[in-house]
Amino acid sequence: MSEDLSEGEKGDTVGDLSAHGDSVRGRLPRINSVDAMEAWVNQQKGKKLYIILISLHGLLRGDNMELGRDSDTGGQVKYVVELARALASMPGVYRVDLLTRQVSAPDVDWSYGEPTEMLNIRNEDFLDEMGESSGAYIVRIPFGPKDKYIPKELLWPHIPEFVDGALNHIIRMSKSLGEQIGGGKPVWPVAIHGHYADAGDSAALLSGALNVPMLFTGHSLGRDKLEQLLKQGRLSRDEINSTYKIMRRIEAEELSLDVSEIVITSTRQEIEEQWRLYDGFDPILERKLRARIRRNVSCYGRFMPRMAIIPPGMEFHHIVPQDGDMDGEIEGNEDHPSSHPSIWIEIMRFFTNSHKPMILALARPDPKKNITTLVKAFGECRPLRELANLTLIMGNRDGIDEMSSTSASVLLSVLKLIDKYDLYGQVAYPKHHKQSDVPDIYRLAAKTKGVFINPAFIEPFGLTLIEAAAHGLPMVATKNGGPVDIHRVLDNGLLVDPHDQQSIADALLKLVAEKHLWAKCRQNGLKNIHHFSWPEHCKAYLSKIAGCKPRHPQWQKSDDGADTSDTDSPGDSLRDIQDLSLNLRFSLDGEKTGGSGNDSSLGSEGNAADKKSKIENAVLAWSKGVVKDTRKAVDHNSSSGKFPSLRRRKQIFVVAVDFDNFASLAEATRKIFEAVEKERVEGSIGFILSTSLAISEICSFLASGGFSPSDFDAFICNSGSDLYYSTPNPEDGPFVIDFYYHSHIEYRWGGEGLRKTLFRWSSSVIDKKAEDAERIVSSAEQLSTDYCYAFTVKKPGSVPPVKELQKVLRIQALRCHAIYCQNGTRINVIPVLASRSQALRYLYVRWGVELASMVVFVGECGDTDYEGLLGGLHKSVILKGVCSSASSQFHANRSYPLSDIMPLESPNVVQAAEESSAIRSSLEQLGCLKS
Repeated sequence: MSEDLSEGEKGDTVGDLSAHGDSVRGRLPRINSVDAMEAWVNQQKGKKLYIILISLHGLLRGDNMELGRDSDTGGQVKYVVELARALASMPGVYRVDLLTRQVSAPDVDWSYGEPTEMLNIRNEDFLDEMGESSGAYIVRIPFGPKDKYIPKELLWPHIPEFVDGALNHIIRMSKSLGEQIGGGKPVWPVAIHGHYADAGDSAALLSGALNVPMLFTGHSLGRDKLEQLLKQGRLSRDEINSTYKIMRRIEAEELSLDVSEIVITSTRQEIEEQWRLYDGFDPILERKLRARIRRNVSCYGRFMPRMAIIPPGMEFHHIVPQDGDMDGEIEGNEDHPSSHPSIWIEIMRFFTNSHKPMILALARPDPKKNITTLVKAFGECRPLRELANLTLIMGNRDGIDEMSSTSASVLLSVLKLIDKYDLYGQVAYPKHHKQSDVPDIYRLAAKTKGVFINPAFIEPFGLTLIEAAAHGLPMVATKNGGPVDIHRVLDNGLLVDPHDQQSIADALLKLVAEKHLWAKCRQNGLKNIHHFSWPEHCKAYLSKIAGCKPRHPQWQKSDDGADTSDTDSPGDSLRDIQDLSLNLRFSLDGEKTGGSGNDSSLGSEGNAADKKSKIENAVLAWSKGVVKDTRKAVDHNSSSGKFPSLRRRKQIFVVAVDFDNFASLAEATRKIFEAVEKERVEGSIGFILSTSLAISEICSFLASGGFSPSDFDAFICNSGSDLYYSTPNPEDGPFVIDFYYHSHIEYRWGGEGLRKTLFRWSSSVIDKKAEDAERIVSSAEQLSTDYCYAFTVKKPGSVPPVKELQKVLRIQALRCHAIYCQNGTRINVIPVLASRSQALRYLYVRWGVELASMVVFVGECGDTDYEGLLGGLHKSVILKGVCSSASSQFHANRSYPLSDIMPLESPNVVQAAEESSAIRSSLEQLGCLKS
């Protein structure tokens, strides 16, 4: 496996374990080179990193983990908790937060409802000086149904709520850490790491909201699972999607590829055989792009995440490998059975002859774990049955009827096979075990000179194989996934085809019968296990993070006008003026704000000089405008005169109704205004227009509808790729654009390379039924901006579904969102980190506008980014009857139903007729207005 690591990250080799002690019974070394680790530790001194890990499903706690309790509480739970602990103990790491779901349900332990749990750091060899908030923590964010523990497949619609809650926590913690160790400046996370698809989806949204690098670990992948389930032939594709929400999961994994800087895998096989199934990853294209980057040659706007193979870690310095056999130990303690660990007694009571070597399998009763094939292999091989016992640790259960249908089905199949082959006295299947019992189970198997087996159809990590090897157990494992690379390093067993029952039986019999082979495999495992220590894992992990280009919110406190004192005036320092000039400018004519969409890095010197001149003039106007506005606010408003005005509102109402004509949009807007006219005049409620329209079209809309720009505090336009504020002083123009927002969303924007690809695609979309095969998609240059390429559509029904265009772009490594707008008459292509919902989160991060104080007004349907506007901490009002058949058809063309991503039953979502009285009643129902 070491050849897969980049230069400078390979571990030094070590000799036999005896070099570290007199015998293999000594404690195992934690790292493979003390000198190399100490040198690396010295390089990390002085760093104060803040790292976010996310693992949403299952039940997470630091101790007494209920592994195997259900299909969601498995090896991933243990892995992420141990990773958090290990990272927090590394030099240069100040704090690690592991974010998960808060579960306060009657059927689970109270500890899962605790908002915060500090994790004990078990390895303090490299721990820096502790601080007030340093260490590792499980932070539980409430989201989803209250008082109910639900499986991961039902969490999808509630992910926006988690993202908003996590954003609250991260911002508070970043500010707190800034006060402690950052000199008053926020300490933003150096990375946000999502584990599994649901957390990857969440991490992508948080990464975009905070402009922070994202890492992703799939653990198991949806496309691979879909292929395996289809091969089994038990369920149809529709049944698989309905049961596992598999297409929603796959889309989350595709988004994770779009956004991630680094995808961490444990094996080469995961990259070449699993990730290559995805539209967004091609190993060949990835190598080509990497070569072009090394040669400093343009990639034409194409981006690919970096795949990093980092073997999983394990804490094994406390493990003492077992020697000897069971005979002396058992016979010498027959009068005192209580001297054995209780789990030994629980297992051995199943056996007629407990002295035989034990074949140990440790897996929950899940079809993909392939336990039934193992039992068949054992039952049909008489020589194996005569030589060995079989122990199946299949999670915890009280009664079969209380298990999930899938788990119960597997367990019943196992029991029937035991009966079929008359395996009574030869197979153990205890009902209960604690997490603390697992080391004792390994010790028991090692004492009997047994073998550990992982028969899963595919195993992404293989952590149990590493644990078993550390206890001196040889392995038999699937040749699919993590075991391949683990075996390459440890060389401590045999790999088999999990579908080949005879191959499984032969491998087990070979290891049990051939004592010299068993001893050699055991010794190899103990000798090489140091490669999988947590310090080595974390060293490689942190080295990968260090290679990412740092990203975080760019504005300074003074830029936000956090105070109203004179010291925050833009005129106080030249540096403030220069910083602001890069990020705020006035749009005096409402025309296109950008050029032709070229990469900013490729701009000419002439363009730069012209841009500088425009910036200087804009800054001059901005400075004058702010000064005038401050005086005006002091004279006419008792509240602070902060810019923009949305900062002083108690509530923000977002008009995000997706009509395809100005008249209908104006009518809906007037109804909303009328519903809260009193509060609007008082200034307690501010308004944002969120739309697919360009700023020039918004000007026309305001004029035709009789509105003033000052009726709105902000304008989210071009489907969320541009953000404008109404100017403090109308004399300086109607709008000011937020350039910081552009710096927030420009990550992986394809620029000119993307524009050319889209132009070629639009040229290929023709109406084949027409006589002249006319083009039906054409570029709308006058509506496009630097961060939105707009196209007009003549015949919406003849355009490929949005998922097909998104697939085309991903296959070419172009990272962006394609959005069908205005009943399909327009297509907007925007940066992957941009969206109308993300723009609202940006307003919270930038200006402190609380998401819970926002109310979003939508129709019954809308543009293809519609679902992002529902869900989260904000309230939503759905205007009944505001829908179109065209929009409905666009959503029907998706790979998954909207119910997989929108909460159908939420107290934050209400419906109202498009009448001012009905709208006001709905707002009273939401608690936004007093009745």
